[in-house]
Amino acid sequence: MVESLLDILRSNAKESPENMARLLGVDVTEVENAIARLEDEGIIRGWQAIINEDLVPHDSVTAVIEVRVTPERDGGFNRIAEEVSRFEETEAVYLMSGAYDLLLFVSGKTLLSVARFVSEKLSTIRGIVSTATHFRLKTYKQNNVLMAKPQDDKRLVVSP
Repeated sequence: MVESLLDILRSNAKESPENMARLLGVDVTEVENAIARLEDEGIIRGWQAIINEDLVPHDSVTAVIEVRVTPERDGGFNRIAEEVSRFEETEAVYLMSGAYDLLLFVSGKTLLSVARFVSEKLSTIRGIVSTATHFRLKTYKQNNVLMAKPQDDKRLVVSP
């Protein structure tokens, strides 16, 4: 039941416990207890709305930063990942396979503020070898939610 409950919450965290219980074929109390247990165990870490940032009138930028790191004996990438995670600019940090080691999502007021974060904070951390910064221009899909509303295709049909 837990995986099915998490699937429901992933698609709509505002779903009522009564409706979740109906969908899962269990009692409402069982759903409420399961959610409380998932929160206590740290599986559910928080509740957030998915916002289409492209439509919100504010001045900020989001960047994705690839970070190459020298792993440390007995710690791997953990010390650096934990240090990077403490910065207020950092929204997410992932350990990756492939050409780089860590993937960061950071935000700032301007392109320059993100550049300063990279040059003055991130690149000065012992063990960071290199970074590559990419700026988000537009969001099409986030957390499995399409940001654009479907539009009617008004083009004429072309047939052979």
